Amino acid sequence: LVIRPTGILDPEVEVRPSRGQADDLVAEVSVRAARGERSLVAALTKKAAEEISAFLEDHGLRAAWLHSEVKTIQRLQIIRALRRGEVDVLVGVNLLREGLDLPEVSLVAVMDADKEGFLRSDRSLIQTMGRAARNVRGKVILYADVVTGSMRRALDETTRRRAIQERYNTDRGRVPCSLSSARRTGTA
Repeated sequence: LVIRPTGILDPEVEVRPSRGQADDLVAEVSVRAARGERSLVAALTKKAAEEISAFLEDHGLRAAWLHSEVKTIQRLQIIRALRRGEVDVLVGVNLLREGLDLPEVSLVAVMDADKEGFLRSDRSLIQTMGRAARNVRGKVILYADVVTGSMRRALDETTRRRAIQERYNTDRGRVPCSLSSARRTGTA
């Protein structure tokens, strides 16, 4: 879907070095939390998801982790807590499988974005980055030391799509707007 009814553009994407990524992530998630927005963090392993979540909690953020060992009912409770603002940041391994469509999410951070594989293929990166495309402040940070071929293709596709979306909105005088989950689903 290139043109969205909300007029929201694909998120801006920034590549940042891996060195210092933990402290940078804390700062970025803290900014979103202060604004009442949520963040998603994509990790490569279950252990990394749990460790990143604990690190964020140690720095005063309300964090939760999600991976294949979390039971279905618990998944729903964790996602609901994120949507309600009881959790600031959700750290997961494969956030694509969750089917997350959360307008509250304004930041998606991808750890180890330069580690080639299924979860870091161009298609997976595009879909993961799209999790920030439900919020007008949507932003993606790819933490990586090199720009891989998959990253380059994902960045190029996002840039192409943003140009189409901006042109479409400008030509029609559209102003992008985020939907709140309460408006969309009747729940908070």
